[in-house]
Amino acid sequence: MTRIVERFRELKKKKQKAFIAFLMGGDPSLKETESLVYELEKRDVDMIEIGVPFSDPIADGSTIQRAGGRALKNKVSLKDILDLVKRIRKKSRIPLLIMTYYNPVFKFGLQHFVKAAKKAGLDGLIVPDLTPEESGELGSLCRRQNLDLVFFIAPTSTFKRIEQVNLKSSGFIYGISLLGVTGERKVLFLGIKKFLQRIEKQLKLPLAIGFGISAPWQAQKIGSLPGVSGIIVGSAIVKKIEESSGRKDYLKKVGSFVESLVRGLKGKQY
Repeated sequence: MTRIVERFRELKKKKQKAFIAFLMGGDPSLKETESLVYELEKRDVDMIEIGVPFSDPIADGSTIQRAGGRALKNKVSLKDILDLVKRIRKKSRIPLLIMTYYNPVFKFGLQHFVKAAKKAGLDGLIVPDLTPEESGELGSLCRRQNLDLVFFIAPTSTFKRIEQVNLKSSGFIYGISLLGVTGERKVLFLGIKKFLQRIEKQLKLPLAIGFGISAPWQAQKIGSLPGVSGIIVGSAIVKKIEESSGRKDYLKKVGSFVESLVRGLKGKQY
């Protein structure tokens, strides 16, 4: 059982939802990414995704693209992210995932990567451009090393695709709340309730909803929907990092913003 599975079970017993935060590894620097992980853990974030910068991020909106570009200018690689995970794991047991496109993993070597990820203390992996139908080798290696491999479903997912995601995912399923790339949205996808009603009985793992959540009221709204076990926030956090970077109260600014989202999700005053 991974730390991801354990955390979802703990939260279910408490009748709480998981808050999963995304950070781009190496933006503004690897040292600051590490500090942000500890800061967000103090703010009651349940899990953290660390993004691996990539030159062709097909699923990312402009905010995360800019963050990835800054990290690439810092020459941050997949190996650097694994080293970062190793350093974090010496001080923290918060569940950690990395989000990476398939090319860096393939170039690293699948078997070499999975072993290095496990040794570093990673708990899970999200690969946006890897379909469940093509995940056989990587999925098998992850299962041997007790690493969760998370797949996506979207409002356009067919019954057959959801069956495949159920079969191949572990840890949780990443639900895309809207059509399009990552990014903040002022209005939530109007069809999300129907989407959740359609898939609720079919899913066999916790569902975490991401894409577009950027305000406490949105966190509360999505988190309260039937069938939702957690939410994922990326672009709004990355934007706050971009706006606050270089300020003396940088960590506090980002931490306070994330805490407001967490409190919104958990039904506390924000």
